[in-house]
Amino acid sequence: MPRSLRVRLLLSAAIAIFLALAAAWVAMTVLFERHIEHRIEADLIRDGLQLAAALSVGADGTPALEHEPGDSRFFEPASGLYWQVSTLQGALNSRSLWDQHLPEPRKATSLEWKTRAVEGPFNQQVLLVERYIRPERAGADVLVQLAHEQKSLHEAREEFGEELALFLAILWFILSAAAWVQVELGLRPLRHVRNEVETLKRNPRERMAAAHVAEIEPLTLAINELADAREKDLSRARRRAADLAHGLKTPLAALSAQSRRAREAGATDAADGLDQAIAAATSAIEGELARSRAAAIRAAPSGDTTIALPLIESLVGVVEKTEFGAKLVFEVNIPEELSLPVAGEDLLEIAGALIENAARYARRRVRITGQAVEGGVLLVEDDGPGIESEKVAEALMRGGRLDEAGPGHGLGLAIANDLVDATRGAITLLRSELGGLKVTVAWRAPELNAAR
Repeated sequence: MPRSLRVRLLLSAAIAIFLALAAAWVAMTVLFERHIEHRIEADLIRDGLQLAAALSVGADGTPALEHEPGDSRFFEPASGLYWQVSTLQGALNSRSLWDQHLPEPRKATSLEWKTRAVEGPFNQQVLLVERYIRPERAGADVLVQLAHEQKSLHEAREEFGEELALFLAILWFILSAAAWVQVELGLRPLRHVRNEVETLKRNPRERMAAAHVAEIEPLTLAINELADAREKDLSRARRRAADLAHGLKTPLAALSAQSRRAREAGATDAADGLDQAIAAATSAIEGELARSRAAAIRAAPSGDTTIALPLIESLVGVVEKTEFGAKLVFEVNIPEELSLPVAGEDLLEIAGALIENAARYARRRVRITGQAVEGGVLLVEDDGPGIESEKVAEALMRGGRLDEAGPGHGLGLAIANDLVDATRGAITLLRSELGGLKVTVAWRAPELNAAR
């Protein structure tokens, strides 16, 4: 069975219409045949009454006629139209019978005309009407029989059936087209529902408008209730994750203090172990906070744009003061008018993660480039060890750890990937001309985002 509701409705409508018209064809053909039989029967009875009006019985008991029916087919041999009147002493018949005769009577009475289909003269199937007539009150009964061949009746039925089949075929196409229009009009509200669901996917805070069709309204209400429940669950989960991450910062700070005291007391190995555990926990917390931020961006897209150059320069100024950034040369090649379709705080987190990651593993040089292509492109390159091609997917994997995401690049890329995806951008990792990693972040144009 097709999965498309439209195809199912159209197919079922076409089959139902075809079956209905086929049944109508059979019924109308049978009715047409019965109508023709009744007409022939009525004509035969009319001619039989003319025979009865002209009928008399001679002194020897043989029938006699003053005049015969005027239909020319009665005078043409084997024409298919016949009459015969008979008594026990003799019989008269139409010229069309020639040397043949009509069958013996079976249920003929003097009260009414009886009709039956029998094998007739000249090996023809005929429709026969018969009745006993008493021309004189005290005279003998005379059997009056008239017959009409059925071949022409069957031919007329076949011709009628062919013409009716052609008409009904055309009618089937017309009704199928009408059913298609009906299905399209009936499914149009579902198309509106689909468009509103797409809007809901782009912005989870949106809700579907009340349906104009009563049958669709329960669906829209159910989708809105599901969206409300999902938003509440996500909000609750984000709050719990953020609370947990913030709650762990104080114990980690206390552990850092204990590590310093241990190092001052000469327990270097213990201090190194504590520092590694603290670094791993801090990375996990930062990753969780970044994912919470990404989830918040997806739930409420801002639609803001940010001038990139001042923000990137402020980030470079901060990174240059770090221990690993002080020894590097930073190149910033960003047009002053370049505006990226990202909120300022979101761009700060994305660019901050990428620049810090590049500076941490660069040898001497970091290059940051901006391009006004589509929505905007930001490139961050370094001359560090880079990432092997088979490790690219792992480096961008959510939850990736600093020591698992390839040689020299870690959690910063995973965080940036989450944030870029939340702002409906795309991030790619390639080998830079500088020898290290080249990170490219591209955003769609705002108008394309809106139409998505």
